[in-house]
Amino acid sequence: MEYNKPIRTVAVVGTGVIGASWAAQFLARGLDVIATDPGPNAEATLRSFVKNTWPALTELGLSSEASLDRLQFTPSSAKAVSMADFVQENAPERLDFKVQLYAELDDATPADSIIASSSSALPMSQIQVKCLHPERCIIGHPFNPPHLIPLVEIVGGAKTSQEAIDRAFTFYADLGKKPIRVHKELPGHVANRLQWALYREISYLVDQGVLSVEDSDVAVSWGPGLRWGLMGPSMLWHLAGGEGGIQHFMEHLAPGLAAGFKLLGDPELTPDLEKRIVEGVVHEAGGRTIDQLEMQRDAMLLKLLSIRTADEKLASSPQA
Repeated sequence: MEYNKPIRTVAVVGTGVIGASWAAQFLARGLDVIATDPGPNAEATLRSFVKNTWPALTELGLSSEASLDRLQFTPSSAKAVSMADFVQENAPERLDFKVQLYAELDDATPADSIIASSSSALPMSQIQVKCLHPERCIIGHPFNPPHLIPLVEIVGGAKTSQEAIDRAFTFYADLGKKPIRVHKELPGHVANRLQWALYREISYLVDQGVLSVEDSDVAVSWGPGLRWGLMGPSMLWHLAGGEGGIQHFMEHLAPGLAAGFKLLGDPELTPDLEKRIVEGVVHEAGGRTIDQLEMQRDAMLLKLLSIRTADEKLASSPQA
């Protein structure tokens, strides 16, 4: 099967935090969106979310065809996907539920339309087992919030075709996302595993009394986190190697890096440690609500995204 038709209509299945954010992203890129969710007040909640995110999306830059009026809602998932060129599914992370849902979506979606899951951990090989067209089912896992964070992890299942993977990659890239191809199925894909690795060490340091929860956040966000917002760790090691770059780094500093691997902790998240982390985060939040913290996060993300976007444009210009 070739998946070369234009993608103009996207069905968003499940309109919780991730699904609503995806819907806003698709609308901002000038696509028609048909959303579906069985939850009470789902449509009103979705429309309110999209309206509230529109100023941020406007600041990032809307497509000339972007419009809130291109959002439709139906409680029927079968109806939503029957008209879709692409499906973005955001249902609960329960394998038995996803397997049955995908069998139903596969039956109702046009055979030449791709079905992508926002699943953060479940492998597509297990999700697609009851589909008649498993070759068009993929993982298209975003990073929260999808309407601001460009990363999308694309993972195929055992029966997913390369054509579907390639088409999904192009589709997300055309949206302005930064898709990456994950070549093997692993729990948590890639970005979540990186987060797990970092937070494992943070938990260990807090548990050992090395530092407070608040200071661990300071250490990340005001130290390496600032650099990670600009370049990935491997490129930063390239800079750390000086004139010799990554080759010099590996020749002279890799032994120390390898030794450091062995020093990392393996903490147990006991009830006491969980309690200490919760108390530390609450103290750090200082009475700010989740909504207030999200607004602060998103405002800073917009500034960083504008810098990175401008830098990429400059780097790709003929004069660069």
